[in-house]
Amino acid sequence: MPTTDARPGLGNARGFRCVVILSATVLLVGLSSRSAWGQFGMELDAPPIQYRTAPLHDPISRLQQRIDQHQVQLEYDHKLGYLPSILRELQVSVSSQLLVFSKTSFQREQISPRTPRAIYFNDEVYVGWVQRGEVVEISNVDPELGAVFYTLKQQATEKPTFTRQTDSCLLCHDSAMTHGVPGHLVRSVFSDSAGLPILSAGTHLTTYQSPLKERWGGWYVTGTHGRQLHMGNSVVKKTIHPEEFDFEAGANVTDLSSRCDTQAYCAPDSDLVALMVLEHQTPTHNLITLANYEGRVALRDEAVLHSLDKEPSTERSPSIQRRFEHSAERLLKNLLFVDEAKLDEPLQGTSAFAKDFAARGPRDARGRSLREFDLQHRLFKYPCSYLIYSAPFDSLPQPVKEVVFRRMWEVLTGQDQTKDYAHLSGEDRQAILEILRETKLGLPAYWTAEAPTGS
Repeated sequence: MPTTDARPGLGNARGFRCVVILSATVLLVGLSSRSAWGQFGMELDAPPIQYRTAPLHDPISRLQQRIDQHQVQLEYDHKLGYLPSILRELQVSVSSQLLVFSKTSFQREQISPRTPRAIYFNDEVYVGWVQRGEVVEISNVDPELGAVFYTLKQQATEKPTFTRQTDSCLLCHDSAMTHGVPGHLVRSVFSDSAGLPILSAGTHLTTYQSPLKERWGGWYVTGTHGRQLHMGNSVVKKTIHPEEFDFEAGANVTDLSSRCDTQAYCAPDSDLVALMVLEHQTPTHNLITLANYEGRVALRDEAVLHSLDKEPSTERSPSIQRRFEHSAERLLKNLLFVDEAKLDEPLQGTSAFAKDFAARGPRDARGRSLREFDLQHRLFKYPCSYLIYSAPFDSLPQPVKEVVFRRMWEVLTGQDQTKDYAHLSGEDRQAILEILRETKLGLPAYWTAEAPTGS
């Protein structure tokens, strides 16, 4: 990642390695900023977080335990190495495949527009693979710790071992762009014909709020989207004039065979719908982790304050409660797709991803699910994140989760008609409320009572 940026360490090969290490889903930049937690007493490694030393409960640690106990044997494929076996054991669908041709992984020498890096994901796991790569790159989400990173050597062995990565990965994956917690981010870049990002041309942090015209630079994208344009599938031919980027050249591509050897991968696609789901999921994971960390630190601070009080009280101080409310409200806006970028024309992917994703449910008695797509005007038919069913959400500190549920109830029942949630129609609110009542475990008792919704 050559750059003229004045930040230290970016002008040499060693600096480059630090910049791009283990980017399982993204281009990672902005590395000079320290974690928000690191700025305030190194909270990441201190109680109550203890990121590097706390027990792990993530999918990879569970898989490694099964391997160690001889309950699972990963199979080695002569072409793809351990990739197919990893995807199978972690229940990651091949239809989620995304292809990135920008040199934004530490295995950069193997990545180019002709040999893109493949990424596969589900609700908890992100797997990165490159042709002739030394390792498979894996990131997954621990319910308490957030993103946890691993590599697995692409060498056949009797007992494959996932190696946890901490320091190198956190240079990128614990920055202001992940809200100062171990997390993930998706970037869109101008890439030259060799796959090198042209950072002087600027980059975009991509979320569900990003307009399509800023998305997918450095990525292959298969699918149709009408006259809406994006940065995918194209390179900058004149590096000194990136403003001349040809958006039309990458539009409505449904076949990548002329751009790369698709037979070298598990699937021929880099599905547009999968990309859009990824761009909702990654910031939502980060905000769940942030709410978890902030809630646990607030509870620790509350305990300290009570211990110093000459007359201990069980009442919660207003300042501590405001901290819970701030964390919860920020997360709620993401869960309910506040400021989602609108679609001007329908979108359609090329793989089975949309069908596979929607089929996972859960569904209410009327067959409705938060995983149903709209793809006409917005991403989902019912704009409430499916990650509300996830283990990380369920692991939120109880005071934070209580506020999330209370505020979501106020929005969905129409008591909150503020402009932040004006994108939710009365029909949207009613449908989401009904779906959650039937499918979400652990709802507060007041959720099960009948209540009218606002229009």
